[in-house]
Amino acid sequence: MTEDNVKEIEDLIKIVSKLPGLGPKSSRRIVLKLINNREEIIKPLTNTLVQVYKNVVRCKTCGNLKSLNSDCSCSSKKYDQICVVENIADMWVIKNSGIYKGHYHILGGTLPSFENKSNNNGLLVDSLIDRVKKNSVKEVILATSASIEGETTSHYISDSLKNLEVKITRLAKGVPVGGEIEFLDDGTLFSAFKYRNPIAKD
Repeated sequence: MTEDNVKEIEDLIKIVSKLPGLGPKSSRRIVLKLINNREEIIKPLTNTLVQVYKNVVRCKTCGNLKSLNSDCSCSSKKYDQICVVENIADMWVIKNSGIYKGHYHILGGTLPSFENKSNNNGLLVDSLIDRVKKNSVKEVILATSASIEGETTSHYISDSLKNLEVKITRLAKGVPVGGEIEFLDDGTLFSAFKYRNPIAKD
């Protein structure tokens, strides 16, 4: 840090640069914009961040974000279809495409390929099973990425659900091997949903 730099500004630049897609130069421009607009941006941003930090939590049932003092939408009514995704970013992409309008289940990640999976590695698999049973779900759509970890997770979930009377499908055509759901375009997602395949139960 040079002598003409302010420590608080440098600290803020370091924090901002940790955000996806932002390097040191972009972070400096953003911080400068913030400093030059204290009342219009910094003050409301600070207040909003505090509220988000205090009041936004992850639903223990479906994995989506919700307000601390309100019920999650997953408990509002019965439903017969659930789309299982790895993370919230994947859900937002699918939601914004308008292809699927049903309920979601956010696992919170994927299973590693070669490690012990007896404890679900912190993923919300047990709550998915409970949701299927409670709501008499007819179809579970597995929308995990076409990576090794995504495939491992998909197989684990389908195996966990195999004794239940539920149709299990997997996104198919259009999802490339190694592809991440978050970065797919609407056309690819539409094709993947339209041509999803049932997963055979052993």
